[in-house]
Amino acid sequence: MIQDLTPPTRAADDGYHYGVMRRAIDLIDDASDPLALDQIAGQMGMSAPHFQRLFSRWVGVSPKRYQQYLMLDHAKDLLRDRFTTLGAAHELGLSGSGRLHDLFLRWEAMSPGEFARKGAGLEISWGWFDSPFGPALVMGTDRGICGLAFSAETGEAEAMEDLRSRWPGATFVENPDLLHDWVQTAFGVRAGSGDKAPMYLIGAPFQIKVWEALLSIPSGNVTTYSEIAQNIGTPKAVRAVGTAVGRNPISWLIPCHRALRKSGGLGGYHWGIPVKRALLAYESARADVGT
Repeated sequence: MIQDLTPPTRAADDGYHYGVMRRAIDLIDDASDPLALDQIAGQMGMSAPHFQRLFSRWVGVSPKRYQQYLMLDHAKDLLRDRFTTLGAAHELGLSGSGRLHDLFLRWEAMSPGEFARKGAGLEISWGWFDSPFGPALVMGTDRGICGLAFSAETGEAEAMEDLRSRWPGATFVENPDLLHDWVQTAFGVRAGSGDKAPMYLIGAPFQIKVWEALLSIPSGNVTTYSEIAQNIGTPKAVRAVGTAVGRNPISWLIPCHRALRKSGGLGGYHWGIPVKRALLAYESARADVGT
């Protein structure tokens, strides 16, 4: 069962609008050519003016402008205009336990010894939630979110098997209530509440170093695999960095989608390139309007 993220303080139809925006983004992303406003609104069962207002309120820009962010050259534009030097980001305190990329996260990492036990003795709760980017499988311990997968491209069964296989010794329990408030915060539903979405990083020491570097990239900005390798002190380990980025279990919160190739290519994305494009477009749109 997919959980509704709508908080009690919002109007009841906001949960419905959340789903509409997700379906609209899917429609836009799947189209081979730009879609007219009337086409998108019609597919959503809305008038064009109403859909335009709703979309602009949720994303921050018009549907037409959003489609421009989804063009394939957008990654190259990001590298030119919003490339982040991670050394500078660290100096500004944008990593670790300080002010993280979206200012609403905190994290701690599993020790190497705990990681070596492959989750033995660990109870991991899980639940399915609606998100702006399709159904999201979220997993967590009592310390925080340890897994977040998008199933729009892979399918729900594959996403579940993927995350479960990372910690084969753990006990998995369906318990979305434990995760609900954290997930609300993670997707901005509780923005301004002062709450934080805690994360529990479960990985090898090298992987965690790479994921920490990813956490230094501000929303709406990007960096390269080689820049990450340089920042963590292993400039020749670009391929290993790419592998660690791909093994990130907490998509969106640990923003592996913000890592690109030097050429401006999107590179890979564990949960599907269309999802990566949508994540980058969403963040770029909101950054451009100052949200």
